[in-house]
Amino acid sequence: MAGKKDKKKSADKKARVAQKQEKKAAQKEKKGKSKPRDADDSDADDVDIDAVLAEYARQQEQFLKVTEVSTDPPSPRSSATLIASPANDHELFLFGGEYFNGALASFNNDLYVYNTHRDDWRRVTSPNSPLPRSGHAWTRAANTKDIYLFGGEFSSPKQGTFYHYNDFWRLDPASREWTRVDTKGKSPPARSGHRMTSFKNYIILFGGFQDTAQQTRYLSDLWIYDCLTFIWHEPKLPSGGAKPDPRSSFSFLPYEAGAALYGGYSRVKATKGGGSGKKGGGPASRTVLKPLVHSDAWFLRITPPAPEAPSGTLPAVRWERRKKPANAPVPTRAGATMCAHRGRGIQFGGVHDVEESEEGIDSEFFNQLWAWNIERNRYFSLILRRPRQAGKKAVQSGGGGGGRRDRGRQAEEELLANLRALEMKAGGTGDTEEANKLEAEKEKEEEPAAAQKPVVFEMPHPRFNAQLAVQGDMLYIFGGTFEKGDQEFTFDEMWAIDLGKLDGVREVFKRELQDWQGSDDEEESEEEDEDEDEEDEEEALEVDSTDAASTADTAATSVTDKGDLDAAEEEQSALTDTLPHPRPFESLRDFYTRTSVQWQELVIEGMSKGGSAEGQSVKDIRKKAFDRAEDKWWDCREEIRALEDEQMEAGIGDVVSLAEKEGTAGGVGRRR
Repeated sequence: MAGKKDKKKSADKKARVAQKQEKKAAQKEKKGKSKPRDADDSDADDVDIDAVLAEYARQQEQFLKVTEVSTDPPSPRSSATLIASPANDHELFLFGGEYFNGALASFNNDLYVYNTHRDDWRRVTSPNSPLPRSGHAWTRAANTKDIYLFGGEFSSPKQGTFYHYNDFWRLDPASREWTRVDTKGKSPPARSGHRMTSFKNYIILFGGFQDTAQQTRYLSDLWIYDCLTFIWHEPKLPSGGAKPDPRSSFSFLPYEAGAALYGGYSRVKATKGGGSGKKGGGPASRTVLKPLVHSDAWFLRITPPAPEAPSGTLPAVRWERRKKPANAPVPTRAGATMCAHRGRGIQFGGVHDVEESEEGIDSEFFNQLWAWNIERNRYFSLILRRPRQAGKKAVQSGGGGGGRRDRGRQAEEELLANLRALEMKAGGTGDTEEANKLEAEKEKEEEPAAAQKPVVFEMPHPRFNAQLAVQGDMLYIFGGTFEKGDQEFTFDEMWAIDLGKLDGVREVFKRELQDWQGSDDEEESEEEDEDEDEEDEEEALEVDSTDAASTADTAATSVTDKGDLDAAEEEQSALTDTLPHPRPFESLRDFYTRTSVQWQELVIEGMSKGGSAEGQSVKDIRKKAFDRAEDKWWDCREEIRALEDEQMEAGIGDVVSLAEKEGTAGGVGRRR
């Protein structure tokens, strides 16, 4: 282990693990203490950030058009942004980010496109793109196929000077063309660490921080951009109403009534020491900034103006505080990133700091995967599964002649006949073959990507601030950061997990960690405790899957034992309503095959009550029925998976799956 002096230096940085900008401030302070003012790296006062950015802009103008070329995977970086393309079901976009090797920081403004089916990376250059940055935010617009980006930060190579952006950009995902958005009136101030999401024709921005050489200021202002009028608004909130505290690095997800917010990180003022400061009275109390990891949840309710309202009428906006989510990960953790997937938030990683003494802070890193059901305000732990034994399908398909399936088909044919009659009455020209084709296209979303990748059955190494994105039902995890002692490592890898099957982790690419350069004062410390520091380096560079699994199991156990009465009162089950439910071990395809008639009847019933049944084709009704079945399957997924795990542990998984198949009701001893 490093000496007390080094632990003291690392304490401030460890407390700032969720906020890289505060880590930089600590490193600058450390350099100032250990080096003379005229040292070569004292760029805090010498570097002209505006001149550096102007040079970047000049170099960028050399590109005459948007160019896209095949390339290797991106270089290692943190605080970048990753998003699924809204225009192509097989593309992911990665933009920006920074890399710090212990001595110098570098920033990126390259746009990478990853095709998930071809396993192909492409690098896009453009004469008009945002300048290099990290800590920015972007989101896809709800009513268009564009992607919007705001803010971020930039620093000198030795992190002596910082710059925050307040520019606003739109990316066309099809042409890869960037356009700077010039807005009318006021716009959000410069910041980084903020989050954005979308609702209808609005882009929503909240929080973040502004960093100077003297202090870090956390923000709680809310801004809404109207994609139709091209205007930013800072909505007026109801007087006396509650609202989230200032924070950054929180989770901000789209919701059917606006947006949902969870967690975040900030530093708040606290008093340290209790003496009066007088002679013999002990040390005087002083004000310090204490790290705070938030664990509260909020709804942002947005009510758009009525259609008859005058042009330019603003939507009504209010914050609603929710109860603490049930079964939330324990302990609380910073840097646990989250992305949206079918009404849920998918969360991975994070770090928890435990201050043992004034001399140092111990940090625990996580690699657990969680799903937060936004509507029911409950967390579910997602555990990887090894594929079930081959050969079961042959056993399941044996037995009597499939009478249940025949009866289902007869009922469906009768329903389709009624639909055709309804359609002919309305003048429609539905076609069953087109409907079947539509189902096949929807079910094709469950198929894995064409590119075959190595699969492991352990989660990636623990980390915080990884970049997440979901394309279809596949989760992609890019990069992330891990710390050991005074050293910080940026993972140079990407992983993919099928959220429906959880059948292992696919390695998109993985490269070795780069060497940590460190600073001169760190090198002096290494000379003092050479043997112990070498052990730390080896542990930091080694991806110990056994320790990772142990950490995940321990945290999962603590979550199971934890009780939250307030959250339990709010908790609801997706299996208690009157709608058809999936069964254990039942795929989406099997679930829809079994319940398609019921879903179509529900769709027709809803149309009849709304007076919109006429003019609807068979194709339209079948599509709406499949969409509702798909939503229900995902809404029940975690609870059904828990039932599957219980049955597998009891050794009855195979019996249940056999009993649910058509044509297996008969036979001597079948129920034994």
